[in-house]
Amino acid sequence: MRISATAAAAALGGALVLGLTAVPAAVATPADTAGCATDAFGVAGKYGEFVLGDNVHSPDAEGAVAVGGDADFSGGFSVANELTAGQVADLPGRASLVVRGDLVSGSTSTVVMKGNAAVGGEVDSAPVSLHNGSFSRNDDLIDFEAEFAKLRAHSSALSALPATAGATVTPDGARLTLEGTDTARNVFHVSAAQLEQARDIYIKVPAGSTTVVNVSGSAYDMAGAGTTGFLLSGGQDFVLDDKLQSAAGGAVRAKLLWNFPDATKITKSSKAAWPGSILAPGAHLDLGTAAPVNGSVWVASLRGSGGAETHHYPFTGCLPETGTPPSEPTAPATTEPAPSSPGTTPPTDTVTPTGEASEPAVPGSPAPSDSTAPSTGASEPPAPGASPAPSQSTPAAAPDGDLASTGSSGTVPLVIGTAVVLAAGTGLVVAARRRSKQA
Repeated sequence: MRISATAAAAALGGALVLGLTAVPAAVATPADTAGCATDAFGVAGKYGEFVLGDNVHSPDAEGAVAVGGDADFSGGFSVANELTAGQVADLPGRASLVVRGDLVSGSTSTVVMKGNAAVGGEVDSAPVSLHNGSFSRNDDLIDFEAEFAKLRAHSSALSALPATAGATVTPDGARLTLEGTDTARNVFHVSAAQLEQARDIYIKVPAGSTTVVNVSGSAYDMAGAGTTGFLLSGGQDFVLDDKLQSAAGGAVRAKLLWNFPDATKITKSSKAAWPGSILAPGAHLDLGTAAPVNGSVWVASLRGSGGAETHHYPFTGCLPETGTPPSEPTAPATTEPAPSSPGTTPPTDTVTPTGEASEPAVPGSPAPSDSTAPSTGASEPPAPGASPAPSQSTPAAAPDGDLASTGSSGTVPLVIGTAVVLAAGTGLVVAARRRSKQA
């Protein structure tokens, strides 16, 4: 079969175009999400009030309530009105009220709006009233000691996280402002004394980012400080947080966690709604007689009455898994990294898939250990000749001259291939012309 010069030239041009346009794009590799959990508190995280000891409270908890000691609800108490069907189904035994010890209701009723009730001890006076659940005698539905051991490990590990780069704590008279710009996680460190000097506390972070406020000190007396308001911003104007209003439609407070690793007593002001969840596994929490907590509380014991309710705004932030901070590079910051072994392939950049809020590791945070106690952050240098492990927070850069992040490194072999195609095409054209002359 004869091939015309025109056809050969067309084939050559097509091959050339294909060769030049077939440069591979950079590969989008899912980012490493290890060390990040949106359900970090497990069983405890499913309850709005999770108390190791006694709970003396009235009149209302919008979420589920679990009490490891005795519960005194003699002032009248209702539970779980705001739970969804799915949230009820996720509870151990579908129990939105768990009391391991005795339940005292007095002359009033303890009302469980949604879900079941499980009480291990005696029920004094009025029986538990259930709207669509059942009552059972059960004192081992939740292992409170095991769950609080996890909470203490979480609290200790979170307190060891370094402050996020760029996060600022600014006192200004009766105003204290915490501001961070990281879109994933903002960690602040303040003392109880600093908080107690503020009548108004302002927090500004990107909407959707997780915020951890580590508070040092054995006691925090918000009532003594006369704090009257918490104002939040997700990038726009500050909003005084309350039941009917919150910054960014509640996105800031939903991922706001107050961590008290050393506190034994916390007293909330009855003049201020407290946004966010409170992790104080060793503390007695006095809610006062007015103003709610707009979040969950995990405490050693609790007392509150009047309008001092807990509102059902579960914590949805992303925290390090198993109560330990994310790992850091194996090479110490003061040590020169060991050279890569010959033939070692450098790690490539990663791209987080759209729609997944992956949390980067916090630079300089301690490495996780096998135990639940927080690690010290010390790390061993790499063995001689070994490549230093890349940090989770910053993808390793490609060697000089390599354009792996754009895909251009694949151009060289394609150009060589194109040259081969060009030579072959030229041969076809010459052969075709000779045949046409012989004919």
